[in-house]
Amino acid sequence: MKIGIIGLPQAGKKTLFQVLTGNEIQERSGSPKALPGSADIQDPRFDKLVAMYKPAKQARARIDLMLLPKMEKENIAKGNIFSDIVDVDGLCLVVRAFEDDGIYHPEGSVNPLRDVEMVYSELIMHDQIFVEKRIERLEKSIKKIKDEKQEKELTLMKRLQEHLENELPLRLFVLTEEEQTLTLSYPFITQKELIIAFNVAEDMLGDTTLLAKAAPFCKKQKVEAMQVCAQVESEIALLDSEEEKREFLEDLGIDTPALGIMTGLCIKALGLISFFTVGTDEVKQWLVKKDSLAPVAAGVIHSDLQRGFIRAEQMSYNDLIDHGGEIELQKAGKTYLQGKDYIVSDGDILNIRFKV
Repeated sequence: MKIGIIGLPQAGKKTLFQVLTGNEIQERSGSPKALPGSADIQDPRFDKLVAMYKPAKQARARIDLMLLPKMEKENIAKGNIFSDIVDVDGLCLVVRAFEDDGIYHPEGSVNPLRDVEMVYSELIMHDQIFVEKRIERLEKSIKKIKDEKQEKELTLMKRLQEHLENELPLRLFVLTEEEQTLTLSYPFITQKELIIAFNVAEDMLGDTTLLAKAAPFCKKQKVEAMQVCAQVESEIALLDSEEEKREFLEDLGIDTPALGIMTGLCIKALGLISFFTVGTDEVKQWLVKKDSLAPVAAGVIHSDLQRGFIRAEQMSYNDLIDHGGEIELQKAGKTYLQGKDYIVSDGDILNIRFKV
């Protein structure tokens, strides 16, 4: 699963990408290219399991990120940025919400809600253009040869066109299984989940006014939003010890750093949940699609586990913490054997039994 980071020039995309991935970006000449990276999922449950089991190894789940070229008029006109967007599963739109006379804004002033709507319109327009061209091709083709499948697709395309003309993203358009098959290969951008990261000044960190103003738009468009001060987060990332970082965050009144908020929203937006494997040898966090069956979760660990799945030993993270350990949990009768039809829940701890 991959999240693409987009935004207007000087919004703070690079700084946030560096904070999330730990990758330092070197300025390069020539055509702008997408930069890959990955970020550890920050989940307090993982930390508690590590403290409980004191494993020899530990591994957080990771999420892939892609820093996409800035949304300048030239990049939009060429269409390069849209081809990069097609390759990601979700988007994070970084929006400038801080004032700084020393940093120019391409629109001449800082207005985060205006910028959100501007970028949003570009994304919708991309899908509109594709749908319009597809309608033209289908109409020409049907005039030559009547084809039931193409006629169904033409009807669907016209419905999508009307939806987009109302400035609504395609993720709000419910497709049947047959319609999903018809559009599977199409480069629709507004079908992707979207997170908005308002990049605020340090003195705005405790002020939720902007999020409140954005709330009606986010609710209508099915968008997640967060606030972050990328500059402050980058300074925190440079500190040597976790204790120093924690003290710095407390002084600023930051409960959860940007990495924790962002990765949490990414998981939610992509429809993923976490499960864990534990032991004194290793504690590991895994990501799987919500409502996945136990064999599918086993396959995330290794294909052999899915192929030879017999059953899963399952316990709940919350139950484990409440009872203080596995022995106590077993005494309470709260460890279970689950079969192939078991739907994995967020926070499950699994031990897969298999035979190949």
